[in-house]
Amino acid sequence: MARWLGVDFGTSNTSAAAMVGGRPRLVELEPGRVSVPTAIFLDAGTRRMLFGTEAVEALVAGREGRFLRAVKRVLGTPLMRETRQFLSRRMTLVDLVAEVLGRVRARAEAELGGPVAGVLAGRPVVFHAEPERDAQAAVDLGEAYRLAGFAEVEWMTEPEAAARACGLREGLGIVVDIGGGTSDFTVFRAEGGRLAVLASGGLRVGGTDADRALSLAHAMPLLGLGTRLRAEIGGALHEVPVAPFHELATWERIGFLQVPEMAREAARWRRLAEAPERIGRLHAVLEAGLGFDLAFAVEAGKIAANGGGGRIDLGVVERGLGAALSAERLGSDLGAFARAIAEGAGRAAARAGVAPEEVTHVVHVGGSSLLRPVRAALADLFPRAEPVETAAFTAVAEGLALAAGEREAG
Repeated sequence: MARWLGVDFGTSNTSAAAMVGGRPRLVELEPGRVSVPTAIFLDAGTRRMLFGTEAVEALVAGREGRFLRAVKRVLGTPLMRETRQFLSRRMTLVDLVAEVLGRVRARAEAELGGPVAGVLAGRPVVFHAEPERDAQAAVDLGEAYRLAGFAEVEWMTEPEAAARACGLREGLGIVVDIGGGTSDFTVFRAEGGRLAVLASGGLRVGGTDADRALSLAHAMPLLGLGTRLRAEIGGALHEVPVAPFHELATWERIGFLQVPEMAREAARWRRLAEAPERIGRLHAVLEAGLGFDLAFAVEAGKIAANGGGGRIDLGVVERGLGAALSAERLGSDLGAFARAIAEGAGRAAARAGVAPEEVTHVVHVGGSSLLRPVRAALADLFPRAEPVETAAFTAVAEGLALAAGEREAG
C-alpha cells in the first residue's frame, strides 16, 4: 500500500501529517515540534542550509549568512527561476524549496518507518490574482515537490482541508484560513459528519500584510520614513524615497534589500537628511543586516498588542528604541486588513448562495485568525455564527492527512 503524506508548506509555518491507525498523525519536523517556521538560513560558516527553528535561532544569534522567509509568496514570479549562488551551489529558489520539502519527506519517512510515495499538498485557493502567475505558482511548487522525491503530487485547497479537520457534524460553515501570504475561504455544509463544499474563494492578503502595515505605521518612521532630504544641488527639500521602507517592511523582500548598494545609498541619504539620526538608523539596519530582526520585533509587538497592549521593541536597532502599540491602535491600524478578510469571506458566501445570517459556524484557521480586529469583523458579518477553534497552525495538515488516507485506501 502506497503511503501518502499531507503537507502544509505555508508562508510562515510548515507542518505535515499522515494517517496512522485510522487517525491523522502529525509528524515531528523537529524534536517536540509539529509546526516549524518556514524559514531558511544559509550558514556562511558551516556552509549548511538550516531550516525551521534552527534557521531563526541562527539569525537571532547573529551568525553570518543569508536568511529567507515567506518564500511561498515568491512562487509564480520570475525570482523563483533565477539562478543564484547559494553557499557552494548555483541554484534557483525552486531548488531551495525542494531541499526543504525533501527534509520534510525524510522526517516523515523516519517517523512512519517506511517510504512515502505521494503527497497531498495544500495550496491556497489563489496564489496570485493574475491567472498566468497563479498557474505558474502551482507549477513551481509542484516541481519542488517532485525534486524532493515525491513520486505523485496532488492538491487540495487549504480551507477545504481545514474543513475536514474541524470535526463539525451538522451546520452551514465557512472556513476562514488566514495564512502568512494568502487568506482562503470555503463554504461547506455538514450533515451527519459528511461535508459538501459549496464554494471557495481567496485573496492574496495574509498575516505578513498585517505585519507590513504595522511596520510602516510604527517602525519605519523611526528609520526615516516621512522625513525629507536636501537636494545635492540647490538645497531644496524633498521626501525620502518610500520604496526601500516598503521593501524593508515586507517579509519576502527583506533579503533582496539588504545589499551593499542599498546600504551605501542610505549612507548618502544620511548626509542629506533633515533628520539624520533617523536615516542613520536605516543605514545601521542595512549595514548590519538587521531587517529580519526588525520584522520579528514588529511581529512580537503585534502579538503583545493583540493580548491587550504592548510595545514594538526595536532595541536591536538602538538601545531603548521602540513604539507603544495598544489594542485600540492595533484595531485602527489593521482596520483595512480586517475589512479585506471580511469582504473576502462575504464574497465566498455569496458565491455559495448563502446569506451571512444563514452561516452557523465560522472555522478559524491560521495564526492571524486570532487577531481581535479580524474576529470582530467576522462576528459583525456572520452575526448568528458560532466560532469554531482549530489548531491554528496544524489543522490544514490534519485535514490533508484525512484526505490522503482516502487515496491510500483507494
